[in-house]
Amino acid sequence: MLIDTHCHFAAADFATDRDALAAAAGAAGIQAMVVPAVDVASFAEVRACCARYSACAAAFGIHPLYVRHASESDLKRLRECLADALAGPDRPVAVGEIGLDFFVTDPGVERQEHFFTEQLKIARETGLPVLLHVRRAIDQVLKNLRRIKVRGGIAHAFNGSRQQADEFIKLGFKLGFGGALSYPGSTRIRRLAASLPLEAIVLETDAPDMPPAWLAGGRNTPLQLPRINEVLAGLRGIDAGLLARVTSANALAVLPELRLPG
Repeated sequence: MLIDTHCHFAAADFATDRDALAAAAGAAGIQAMVVPAVDVASFAEVRACCARYSACAAAFGIHPLYVRHASESDLKRLRECLADALAGPDRPVAVGEIGLDFFVTDPGVERQEHFFTEQLKIARETGLPVLLHVRRAIDQVLKNLRRIKVRGGIAHAFNGSRQQADEFIKLGFKLGFGGALSYPGSTRIRRLAASLPLEAIVLETDAPDMPPAWLAGGRNTPLQLPRINEVLAGLRGIDAGLLARVTSANALAVLPELRLPG
């Protein structure tokens, strides 16, 4: 069993072959995919995707790179979307994808932090964990997480130091690893993925983005998850089946609303 904890399966990139990919993912042992929204315009697409495919579970939030077009009314719509979804049969598993990205200068730091902290408050109100986007802003994200306590969640595509990893773990977070660890030059990510406590790690693809090395920059898909699992198992020197079971258990522990189909 494998769980893809971060897959943008509702993206337009999969419009032509989404049904085939969903069937192939199930056949490959991928029993669940967490599908995060990035802005209010994508909420309906994510809900429709998760209603169509039993292996998909929704998360709703406003990505830091999309807050340049967001307004205060979007935060209201997020609250309304979460309340409506939580009252229905297909409950969301997290608030996300939210966070900070200081690699870019537009939107600015203040605007990003405002939407991030407001969404942390929404996560706290709903009791949902969060899916974090963190790029060149780890310490700032940690600062806000200490100030606004949430249920924990996943630091997606983690690329920080061991000390920073330990701080996330203390706050109840798991750390997401995906295709980046397949590159021999990604020495820090590979070292972290090999040495962190196994109970702190979850797997992800971030499909259609962040393709692993063997795709040579091509479109990423959830079907890459078994091979990512094998690469990480090799780095850690453990059985791939064991790694799949443990990382899936980790995902279920940190995302308690996540339900496996069947």
